[in-house]
Amino acid sequence: MATSHTPLELLVAWVRRQVPPEPWEWFEGRRAALAGDASERDLLIALGFVPRRLGKADLVLEADDLAAADAARPGWDPRGWSVDEAARLALLLASFGGDEAVFAARIDSLCQTADIGELVTFYRGLPLYPGQDRLVARAREGVRSGMRPVFEAVAHRNPYPRERFDEAAWNQIVVKALFVGSTLAPIQGLDERRNPELARMLVDFAHERWAAGRPVAPELWRCVGRFADPAMIGDLARVLRTGAEAERTAAALALADCPRPEARAALAEAPELEQAVREGRLNWSTVATAA
Repeated sequence: MATSHTPLELLVAWVRRQVPPEPWEWFEGRRAALAGDASERDLLIALGFVPRRLGKADLVLEADDLAAADAARPGWDPRGWSVDEAARLALLLASFGGDEAVFAARIDSLCQTADIGELVTFYRGLPLYPGQDRLVARAREGVRSGMRPVFEAVAHRNPYPRERFDEAAWNQIVVKALFVGSTLAPIQGLDERRNPELARMLVDFAHERWAAGRPVAPELWRCVGRFADPAMIGDLARVLRTGAEAERTAAALALADCPRPEARAALAEAPELEQAVREGRLNWSTVATAA
């Protein structure tokens, strides 16, 4: 049986195998000094020195590493992280002294003074922190950020919103992703947390884009089909008739997901797409890749 590890242990192991001995010794010294009893000043100094001491190389992770991450914390997906991000989060986790309220206040304070790179790191770490329920307001602040990388640090490959956000906050993530030109595919829980109110909001957003002569991201329809009413089915039929390839594929998938007979009738107007969807040759990954 494979040995399970804590997120902190994994972060430390990944940093160790990528940095030379001297930077590693510095990092280990800082981790030991901060463990469980860190002053805010010492933590800030250590976090600030990490990129200069350890560099900003991409964190090299194999399939086994990703599996270990998911085993340590279900949904944890550290793809796209860097060495300095892993090291900063390791130091931050090491500083936890057992008081969740103190730790949550520490995260909040760090985010208030952080630069964009630090913010991305701190928000990517959300699923790893103790006291998860205490961090919802901070996570929602990240979603409201006008900086797309910060928003995506919360929205993409992060199980925290799926698990902790109420419906209104969840819907905000999806709509904002489309509004800022981001993608939906990396949002964890996208299908399981679809809801009728979100479908309505997205169709309203599509109509606004059409009225302004602007394109609508094909991924938008992924969260609409299951809850489509006759008017929404009419919108999907329009996209199926007049859209580009990725848009038509998205409309076909959304219509196939709708239980209403009107949706099946509309999809039958494009028999080649209907057959491709039925045979599993088209899916939302196809749409995300083509868009």
